[in-house]
Amino acid sequence: MKIKIPILFAIFSMTTACTTDYTKPYSDTPTTGKVSIFADETLKPLVDAEKDTFMGLYRYSTLKVDYTSESDCFKAFLQDSAKVIFTSRKLRPNEEAVFKSKQLIPITTKVALDALALIINKENPDSIIKISQLKSILNGSLVSWKNMNEKSSLKEISLVFDKNGSSTVRYLRDSVLKGSNFSSNCFAAQSNADVIDYVEQHKNAIGIVGVSWLSDGDDPATKQFLSRIRVMEVAAVDNAIFPDDYFKPYQAYIALKQYPLVREVYMINREGRTGLGTGFVSFVAGDQGQRIVRLSGLLPATMPIRIIKLN
Repeated sequence: MKIKIPILFAIFSMTTACTTDYTKPYSDTPTTGKVSIFADETLKPLVDAEKDTFMGLYRYSTLKVDYTSESDCFKAFLQDSAKVIFTSRKLRPNEEAVFKSKQLIPITTKVALDALALIINKENPDSIIKISQLKSILNGSLVSWKNMNEKSSLKEISLVFDKNGSSTVRYLRDSVLKGSNFSSNCFAAQSNADVIDYVEQHKNAIGIVGVSWLSDGDDPATKQFLSRIRVMEVAAVDNAIFPDDYFKPYQAYIALKQYPLVREVYMINREGRTGLGTGFVSFVAGDQGQRIVRLSGLLPATMPIRIIKLN
């Protein structure tokens, strides 16, 4: 994705209660130096776009980003292996208590609304699904494509997500299954790219990926992914009958809360001072960073939206 935006960037200083020694000399500033960041792999296309643009503008900055599961992001954050994390949940009370015991207050900044996209093989004609059906697939009470469409030539449904410990798994368990366990027809790959590969090769599969892997229409990688699979339309209600009851994860439908599989994206910063991590958070939450969110196909936290069609 090519970003052509005027260079407008303001750094806002923050005051936090922490144990940081301010007499210690630091090698980084809001636009120079090095910082370690961990990011949920589901958000990789968005984070890459933000990182590459920031480092292009500020050539003396180095953002080292590790892409991993959500659980590993928070583990690194708690152990101070990461100063900033990209994630789709806030700190939990027990995690906040760890920082409170160190007299450190991490700063949480909402930067986008994300969605989970359901994808199927290009030869599968059944491209609509209700949330209740997705729940039944996840808990094992719906196991065959013929249960969804008696005319289907496909048999048993397999559902694949990125990896154990991922934000996708947590979201499905908490928001769709409401705490229930996954059935044996659900399994983990190693990444969102692996999910797309699997669905392309298996006609009976449903894959679940972060929408940023599919929503940047200007990115050649996105176009290549979309040429290999189909994106399902999802209905939030059981009595969905008409085509207008089903929605793909377009920005407008995310904003209007018509697409049901939506979650918030946060950057959490534990620097406790105005360093490079704080500068990067301010960039992503500011005008340029929010434009990148919009162009990536996600919903900006603070800016207008557009519809991006996923064919």
